[in-house]
Amino acid sequence: MPASVPPGMCLELSRARLLPGAQEETERWMGMLHDRYEECLDTLSAERMAFEATFRHTDAEGTEWIYHLSLYGESGAGLDLANPVDREHYEYAVRCKEPGWEELRPVLMLTPRPIRPLLEAWARDGVVECTTGGNDA
Repeated sequence: MPASVPPGMCLELSRARLLPGAQEETERWMGMLHDRYEECLDTLSAERMAFEATFRHTDAEGTEWIYHLSLYGESGAGLDLANPVDREHYEYAVRCKEPGWEELRPVLMLTPRPIRPLLEAWARDGVVECTTGGNDA
């Protein structure tokens, strides 16, 4: 990890090709995650996931890719297949994308000074104490 990533955290940008003909199923996959957004948020603490985002891209040759951007603590648990939303997420991934991920190499991460200690605490503990607005953990 570059020195700009907080200690104990991993910054990843990964991509995988969508399987031929999986565009509509991928739409359903992302729709399921939107529909079950609160359940997804509930998984973030155990995963030590500070940030997660998904992107789609079609390259010049017409190949469609899915990209996954994440910032998480090294002690994160990853997907819990006993959890219904994680299980469904995994099953969609198997149906929609090629196995595995291509990993891009991080070189820089900029984090506002007031937020950095919160990210470090989340990565370590999966919880942060907030003085302005409560604790969403």
